[in-house]
Amino acid sequence: MKLIAKTLYGLEEVLAKELESLGAEYVQSVNRAVLFEGDSYLLYKVNYCSRIALSVLVTVAEFRIGSSGDLYKNCLNIEWDKYLDCKDTFSVVPVVSSKIFSHTGYAGLLLKDSVADWFRTRYGKRPSINRDYPKLVLNLHISNDIVTVSLDSSAIPLFKRGYRSGQAFAPLNEVLAAGMIKLSGWNPGFSLIDPMCGSGTIPVEAGLIASGTAPGKFRSSFGFQLWKDFDVELFDKVVKDVDSQIISSSAKIYASDISEEAVRQARNNILNAGLSDLIMLQVADFKNLRPMEEDSFVFINPPYGKRIKTPGIDKLYSMIGTTLKHNFAGNTALIITSEKEALNHIGLKPKEKYLLYNGALECTFVKYEMYSGTRKKSKD
Repeated sequence: MKLIAKTLYGLEEVLAKELESLGAEYVQSVNRAVLFEGDSYLLYKVNYCSRIALSVLVTVAEFRIGSSGDLYKNCLNIEWDKYLDCKDTFSVVPVVSSKIFSHTGYAGLLLKDSVADWFRTRYGKRPSINRDYPKLVLNLHISNDIVTVSLDSSAIPLFKRGYRSGQAFAPLNEVLAAGMIKLSGWNPGFSLIDPMCGSGTIPVEAGLIASGTAPGKFRSSFGFQLWKDFDVELFDKVVKDVDSQIISSSAKIYASDISEEAVRQARNNILNAGLSDLIMLQVADFKNLRPMEEDSFVFINPPYGKRIKTPGIDKLYSMIGTTLKHNFAGNTALIITSEKEALNHIGLKPKEKYLLYNGALECTFVKYEMYSGTRKKSKD
């Protein structure tokens, strides 16, 4: 079957490599998504295992249109009773970039009408719309004149792992955190330090990677579990196969924050993820921290002026740069921020730079190498 894994901008290649490692075939990166092919086992496995995908879609129809009416007519050719019964509910998520439609909602309405009329013609009744708890989520993607209609097998976005019971005011998206870790080159052979951990997203995602724990382990459900063709035994096999690979990791992950409330929230999330023995957590001021080991990776997600009102943000970034230079020589620092001008106050020359998005915020993700010589530890 043809599958589409959606992700955040800038993480397409990271996701493509992950999908290949999970067994995907014919992998192709596109804007904010990766196209691939696989069977039901792979569909379930990607939902359960992917750290970088936001959702996984199953394509049911692809066609070109010349007018809005063509969308309605072509959707009438889909055999909808393969996926829905009259008593079921569904919703439509439209993503439209086309001159044919001046309003995204109208395209979604046409698909809804087409589904309803298809059933009404054949059965005299139709499935109903439920935006909050639908049995089936339809994804409608229109780019210029190309239409793709898909089933959303995730339903609830995959960044909602299920381990979070508390969060800071401006939490980092879990997919973004995992993507940053992958982009950084970190692996469990090196220590990881998050000195502004907030609710603990980066250390938790690192801990899941280090222990081989699938992020889907903590979710209560996936969209495909409500589908007509859901194979419960096959999904149970996926879970058993994947969970059998969990290890007791010896990775060293340190998390801290100056806020006692943030640390309390992080502690709860770390506990929920089963990582209390792996992640060392404390209340601490970054200025006073020093790495426990050489060759550590220091991940910093400073407060954003656009999300958290932080007076003297230039001074904050200057302090970060000074602390890194004085206390963290011999390590690698990674910073994500939407404050591009404030980033200049770090006073270090980045080795790598990436454009990423945290929600709607355009962010710069920079990597600073502050070591001399070559690293001695490395694990894949």
